[in-house]
Amino acid sequence: MTPIRQVRSRSAALASAMCALLVTGTVLTGCSEDPNEGTNGVGRLPAAKIQAKTRTAAESAGAVRVHGNVVSGERTYTLDMRLKDDGGEGSVTTEGTTFRLLRVGEQLFVKADAEFWSHGEGQGEGKADAAAAAKLGGKFVKVPQGDPSYQKFSGFTDKGVLLDGLLTLHGTLATDGHDEQAGVRTIRITGDKGSGGALEVSLEGKPYPLRLERAGGAGTLTFSAWGEDFGLREPERNETVDYGKQLPTS
Repeated sequence: MTPIRQVRSRSAALASAMCALLVTGTVLTGCSEDPNEGTNGVGRLPAAKIQAKTRTAAESAGAVRVHGNVVSGERTYTLDMRLKDDGGEGSVTTEGTTFRLLRVGEQLFVKADAEFWSHGEGQGEGKADAAAAAKLGGKFVKVPQGDPSYQKFSGFTDKGVLLDGLLTLHGTLATDGHDEQAGVRTIRITGDKGSGGALEVSLEGKPYPLRLERAGGAGTLTFSAWGEDFGLREPERNETVDYGKQLPTS
């Protein structure tokens, strides 16, 4: 339970105690605060309907920023991506290495330093690898669509694919009280009492997802800038390297 919810719980308990002291045989109204008053109303719905509405809101939004950590396999990825229907851009960090991703339509580019592209570590192909890495470092490298890394990298830039994979709670759904996220009132829904993940849904405006705790400790993400458009353009020719049909192993 977050400190905000603890404060609200103590406040609610105090309000209830005051109401009890005031009651003298007459039922008083107005003593209990409705946490959903003045909201978009989703806080009054069952958890399954809240999840459905937040998915619909997310899918219909033109753009979003996703920031946080995702654990996949044995790796942790730190994301800071801006996404919209026809592409995305941002950074991904894993195992101490950061690379930038840019997708405009079907064209995907990766930008990283020379170390990211290095491999071989002094064995047979080490010198050739170092020379290739030096040419790629600091450039937007065009990722061929037939390259094995295309699908993996493009997944980070695909709004529909990324949100569909993330906005899933596992197990029995339930509401878990009201909270705030970045100053916005939220309703919290969980799967299997939190072990299946937890999602903070906005009670103001559209019911966008604002914060996700993934099941099994597989990362925490925040969502912001819903519907805020941003520009996407392919890099200039002098910023780009077209490596060919397949990228070097990195």
